[in-house]
Amino acid sequence: MSTTVQARTLQGMRDWLGQRARLKQWVIGELRETFELFGFEPLDTPAVEYAETLKGKYGEEADKLIYGFEDRGGRAVGLRYDLTVPLARVVAQYPELPRPFKRYHIAPVWRAERPQRGRYREFTQCDVDIAGSDSSLADAEIIAVVGAGFDRLGFPDYTVRLNSRKLLAGLAGWLDVSGERTLSLFRTLDKLDKIGWEGVLAELGERGFEARLGDELRALFERTDLPQSSPDESRRVLRSLEEQFADRPLALEGIAELGQLLDAIGPLGVRAGTYRIDLSMIRGLDYYTGPIFEVAVEKPKIGSVASGGRYDNLIGIFSGRAVPATGGSFGFDRIIDVIEELGLEPRGLGGTVTQVFVTVFGPETTGASLALARDLRAAGVRTEVALTGDRLPNQLRSAGRRNVPFVAILGPDEIAANEVVVRDMASGEQTRLPRATAPATLATRLGIPSPSAVPSPAGSRFEARRAGPG
Repeated sequence: MSTTVQARTLQGMRDWLGQRARLKQWVIGELRETFELFGFEPLDTPAVEYAETLKGKYGEEADKLIYGFEDRGGRAVGLRYDLTVPLARVVAQYPELPRPFKRYHIAPVWRAERPQRGRYREFTQCDVDIAGSDSSLADAEIIAVVGAGFDRLGFPDYTVRLNSRKLLAGLAGWLDVSGERTLSLFRTLDKLDKIGWEGVLAELGERGFEARLGDELRALFERTDLPQSSPDESRRVLRSLEEQFADRPLALEGIAELGQLLDAIGPLGVRAGTYRIDLSMIRGLDYYTGPIFEVAVEKPKIGSVASGGRYDNLIGIFSGRAVPATGGSFGFDRIIDVIEELGLEPRGLGGTVTQVFVTVFGPETTGASLALARDLRAAGVRTEVALTGDRLPNQLRSAGRRNVPFVAILGPDEIAANEVVVRDMASGEQTRLPRATAPATLATRLGIPSPSAVPSPAGSRFEARRAGPG
């Protein structure tokens, strides 16, 4: 007996259809081009890792969000929570990798969170990391490639918020806070953007902190919350922090590293006014050890759209020896939401990927239509052939509804005359083209360069393999 299964998507996960799927692929392509422009190599890893690989790397709260299960072999495994821990495992597992190892990784990750706007249980991360370099230039290059990514995607306004784990540790020491109270302090401070100072002070009181501590914290932030529209203004903030933490060596070390970062990101092309030192920015993951950052947009209010920092101890958990590393991660799904809300989609994503629709009149013309489609594809034109057996008017209506730019009409008369009728679906204009030159002519109309004008090493290797030795 057959049963009907309800068609539904698991909560917190999404189907990508039509234009949104094309937008997703466009964003991936733009970010991939940006990463490779900076010399990052691609990497991919399994979606499933051993549970011991994943757990204990993100903090107690994050560990609860890992999708863990026992496989059929009785092994404790889990879906990857992010792309950084798999990278750490790869660097430890393959010591022959070049150092520094620069990689990018674009893939889905899973977290058992409560779904809400901008927060999903399955989402795509786009990571760039440098393993094997403790230079501040590596941190600066991560900031630069992240900024270049948002510039390439056309984001009009974004802010890279910079801080340091070492500076935060110095802050906790200055306030005489240690142990579990440090995490409690930072969890509350991390909400400053959302609940403001009155909310932060109230929550600190609820967590058992004395009023004096909250007052000192607020006074410090007000002294260092200065305009930062230029590099000099950001350096002035650092000088103010140096005076405040003159007796805190670890904080001074973090401030010095942030100064080195500021010295490098300008020459690397990060635009003044797109970054600022922000003492309230606190990355939630436990593995960060040095400079940290988040990227925020003013509109829509969706949270951070990228984040990262230095994590010098993570790889050592797997390798048994310290390997410095730094990296950043784009919040891909939130980026998609921002692009759609602000109308930043590029032209041409609507409709279909198909550029030419080839009609089929009947069995006697099918071979000619298939051959034309073959030649169009060889010319680089994205081509679709009618598959339904509908009458010609229905085929034209189908192409029009999907916004296909051109329809190639190849009936018995056209075949006999060795011609193709091409209809421009936007204007309705029809032209007759010689069959032999129709693919090249359509490619030119669509702005597709001729194959001879595009170097294709992969194609050359294919031809060489096909031809055989000698």
